[in-house]
Amino acid sequence: MRIILLLLLMAIGVIKASEPPDNLKFISHVEAFRTEEKITIDAILSEAVWKGPGCTGFIQQDPIEGCKPSQRSEVWIRYDDEAIYFAARYYDTNPDSIFARLVRRDYIWGDPSDGCVLYLDSYGDKTNGYFFYVSAAGALADGLIENDLKQPNDLTWDAVWDGAARIDSEGWTVEMKIPYSQLRFKDGSSQNWGVNVERFISRAAETDMLAFTPRNESGFTSRFPELKGLQSIKPPRRLEIMPYITGKAEYIGNDTNDPFNPGHKYLPGAGLDIRAGIGRSLTLNATINPDFGQVEVDPAVVNLTDVESSYEEKRPFFTEGVTIFRFGRGGINDNITFNWTSPNIFYSRRIGRAPQGNLPQYDYADVPSGTHILGAAKLSGKISNDWRIGTIHAITKREFAQIDLSGERSSIEIEPLSYYGVLRAQRDYNFGRQGLGAFATFTNRFFNDRELQNSINKDALVAAMDGWTNLDKEGTFVLNAWAAVSRVSGSENRMISLQRGSGHYFQRPDASYLKVDSSATSMTGYAGRIVVNKNRGPVVFNAALGLMSPEFEINDLGFNLYSDLINAHLYTGYRWNTPTSIYQNAGIFLAAFTSYDFGGNRTAQGYYTAGSLTFPNLYGISISNIYYPETYNNRRTRGGPLTLNPVSRYTKASLYTDSRLWMVLNLSGYARTGEDADSYSASTTLEIKVTPTLTVQFGPTYTKDDFGAQWVTSYADLSAKNTYSRRYVFAHLDQTTLSMDTRADWIISPKLSMQLYLQPLISTGKYSFFKELRRSKTYEFLKYGEEGSSLITKTNGTGELTYTFDADGQGPAVSKTIDNPDFRYLSLRGSAVLRWEYMPGSTIYLVWTQSRQDYSYNGDFDFGQSMNTIFDVHPDNIFMVKISYWL
Repeated sequence: MRIILLLLLMAIGVIKASEPPDNLKFISHVEAFRTEEKITIDAILSEAVWKGPGCTGFIQQDPIEGCKPSQRSEVWIRYDDEAIYFAARYYDTNPDSIFARLVRRDYIWGDPSDGCVLYLDSYGDKTNGYFFYVSAAGALADGLIENDLKQPNDLTWDAVWDGAARIDSEGWTVEMKIPYSQLRFKDGSSQNWGVNVERFISRAAETDMLAFTPRNESGFTSRFPELKGLQSIKPPRRLEIMPYITGKAEYIGNDTNDPFNPGHKYLPGAGLDIRAGIGRSLTLNATINPDFGQVEVDPAVVNLTDVESSYEEKRPFFTEGVTIFRFGRGGINDNITFNWTSPNIFYSRRIGRAPQGNLPQYDYADVPSGTHILGAAKLSGKISNDWRIGTIHAITKREFAQIDLSGERSSIEIEPLSYYGVLRAQRDYNFGRQGLGAFATFTNRFFNDRELQNSINKDALVAAMDGWTNLDKEGTFVLNAWAAVSRVSGSENRMISLQRGSGHYFQRPDASYLKVDSSATSMTGYAGRIVVNKNRGPVVFNAALGLMSPEFEINDLGFNLYSDLINAHLYTGYRWNTPTSIYQNAGIFLAAFTSYDFGGNRTAQGYYTAGSLTFPNLYGISISNIYYPETYNNRRTRGGPLTLNPVSRYTKASLYTDSRLWMVLNLSGYARTGEDADSYSASTTLEIKVTPTLTVQFGPTYTKDDFGAQWVTSYADLSAKNTYSRRYVFAHLDQTTLSMDTRADWIISPKLSMQLYLQPLISTGKYSFFKELRRSKTYEFLKYGEEGSSLITKTNGTGELTYTFDADGQGPAVSKTIDNPDFRYLSLRGSAVLRWEYMPGSTIYLVWTQSRQDYSYNGDFDFGQSMNTIFDVHPDNIFMVKISYWL
């Protein structure tokens, strides 16, 4: 199959394509003129300033690069002492064919409407900038561009500006007003800005721009025409104050005997957000008594691994301006990884996380769901010599749990008073050809409870540097590298727990280079990665080498699955980017990768092949395959000896349709086969554009996993000589998971919208064929009940199954009894969010979230019974309102 795909793509690649003209040239500048006329943002273009000739120097980027646009466009830029004004007349010979749909704000990549983007490089550094988008329906989006790239953009940045669109008999028109208070630029009588404008014609899948990145080239912001004419404008004093009030009603639980939960709680609140300019280019974001609740619930997951799950950050304070805190990816336009854990030095969801302390025995408990953030501040911008900086400081309160045991109540500290600090600095050189950055995070905790010190680190520090440089004058090859050092400290018991935890497993009996230091009160580690990437041309190339020492630990304020890793890959391919009559674009890709631990054991190896093809009608397919030879597994026994990874194969395929259609379908599936596991999954996303303002999306996923050696437990037994005096118990696990993400977006107007989200999930797991590892470095097991071993199944006093297994029956081996590990987890989570921007920058949120869940020791998958059960479960309902006022 891979050979057929390769030959097919190579054959169609020789078909004559529409070649772009030689010596593609863009306009050098756009004129901006000062105006004294009052401009009303209504897209009518009735003001006199729009009557003169505008800029018409558009060139088609897609589908036929470098050709004349199919429709005429004319744009104007004006300014006064307060703001930049932009207007566009987009002529259309068939105005009734203009595609105009209302979507939620910042949903730019999922919006198939005709649209317009204004790009501004207000600092004139030819690397970073802003973009402002208005669709033909009047939907708005804004964000940041960085690293001289068009994509990906940071859509989390939200400015207070105005935009409008209007369709008429000549086509459609746009007007924008962007206050200087929302931009950062140098103080001076003469300004040196870059500007660009993009028009998208949906029905033709056509993109027209003043300047763009040619296919197989690099650089976007650096190609912007100069915005001439800006004179005598000054960065204004920037101060935005946003007080808000909140109300929350919780209806959680239905246990009438619970002394802490009467079934309802009412929680009023108030706070203040401040955004202030410091100097000419720094911005301070501060919040007092912040409301850090997120309006959309996290999806339910069933995690049977030894590492934690990560979740997307959805709190605006942490998502806005997040680009400055990205680390280790500068300069390159492809971030390829194979079996690399991609450590995230700053994972903002650590701030305000669920309390980490353990509780003693109790009958009832009142435990905070999250740690309250007393206050937080963020400073970002540019300082002298064009250094970009960002820093965050937050303090979380000391949290307590109230417990009740036999009528006796007590208070237990479960999270100490904590400080979190983040510092980032980065500078580009030679218009982005080189870059250098530094990153540091610091966590400090103040304990009152001595027991709590055994559960949580006392403090943690991470210091890192990153950078990149072009390896040739054209910027075809780029070298990117980063290095980091971590240090954590705490009590001796805490350091023992950390060393033995799933991130490190220092107790591995066959790892001579590791040992648990029971006297340690700190741990220091290091990590780094170096990447060479080809940024330009149809030939793709990416090579990387990374390592993380066994002691590397960043999870106090970062996120990393595990350490003790040396990883490398070589990735190459070819992209056909010039459309033909057969395809819009296509590509084939090959890779080889490998991983080792610091003991020299090969823990992963694979050979990757893939191909993708997008047809002229914008339908597309992709397929990939990975072959995994035998390697060792240093994590299956969860701190025990090495085992063998048998040969396996992984295949994934996907199909997608044109996103402009009223019904959009995406299909995908994968299969992984091997002696250790057979896994199959199929998922689809069906999007239906019911009306121009209502979109509904359904995303069912079905996964069937048959794991040959699922971890169960381990226990000490001196007679287990082949496995270092400990027995490691596994079982065959038959797991079935069915879920469906359902979303509905009703955009009543560009300022008023409602979003609905619903996720039912059923996951069942049935364990069978209990067995133990025979010897290290193998995939050989002793099945209990055979070869003189025993397996006894009983029902305990509560009616639940127990399993007792013994490696030699009546012999000297130690037996072990476990409860039935079968499970059925049911979940139903949903939210409804009404958002109304009743004034520019001022918003009202109405939120309802509901969750239901049920857990039982039944491993059989029964869809009908499961759905009946989950709807019989008493729901937890939370209602919230937040009203903010922008000053």
